[in-house]
Amino acid sequence: MSADTDLFKLYSTRILGLAASLPGSVRLDRPDATARKRSPLCGSSVVVDVVVRDGRIAEFGHDVKACALGQASASVLAAHAVGRSEVDIRAARDTLAAMLTEAGPPPGPPFDDLEALLPARDFANRHASILLGWDATLAAFAALRAEA
Repeated sequence: MSADTDLFKLYSTRILGLAASLPGSVRLDRPDATARKRSPLCGSSVVVDVVVRDGRIAEFGHDVKACALGQASASVLAAHAVGRSEVDIRAARDTLAAMLTEAGPPPGPPFDDLEALLPARDFANRHASILLGWDATLAAFAALRAEA
């Protein structure tokens, strides 16, 4: 398969659609925690704000500066973050990472749209960008624990 065909497969209509559905920068005015993550390899960055009530995300905000793959992943996260616990986010993140690096299955509902990122398995240099939003969300949970 040629490099052009690989890139076409990687940037599928589905991935581009998910990336396009990513809302613009929607930051929270009064988050309980904020976390920033940056991929030194590609320069992508994500800032996540959360309000957490009873161990679950009650409000979610973010600012995503990433490639279409990172945007698609962040879009799926943002669409389903509210109501999720740290355990839920970690399980989805770890399943996504295993999907990318170990040929594992994609995350299940409600994050099953991440299956669109299966072609990114062959592009290890993109994995960090895909995981940024998830890692920032987990870092926000960790910041909350540190403050407690």
